[in-house]
Amino acid sequence: MIIPGIKGHSETVVSENNTALAAGSGTLRVFATPFMIALMENAAYESIAPFLDESQSSVGTLMNVSHSAATPIGMMVWADSEVIAADGKKIVFRVTAYDKSGLIGSGTHERYIISTERFLEKCRARTTNNR
Repeated sequence: MIIPGIKGHSETVVSENNTALAAGSGTLRVFATPFMIALMENAAYESIAPFLDESQSSVGTLMNVSHSAATPIGMMVWADSEVIAADGKKIVFRVTAYDKSGLIGSGTHERYIISTERFLEKCRARTTNNR
């Protein structure tokens, strides 16, 4: 059962591969907002994965975050998540991201628990129905 208080963590090192320039979200060689968001999502996903059965997964549906500080190449960054609400299939997280100098981003993230097969069937149907 997924309940408030479940925590997650994810980390990486800023490299040329996760900069704003690499993401196409800017021209600077600093940690990109899209990669910060992905790190936050990973922390959230990993925190609840042990509570899902093998036929389930979770998908992110909403991010509401700010990216408040730039992180240079070579510095470690990490994201923490905490479940703050669980209502059936909808899970809401508080997410934060840091580097060694402090907070670089924060906000909320929503995920939904899904049946993997049913989700993929709906996805395939979108392709079939649009040919």
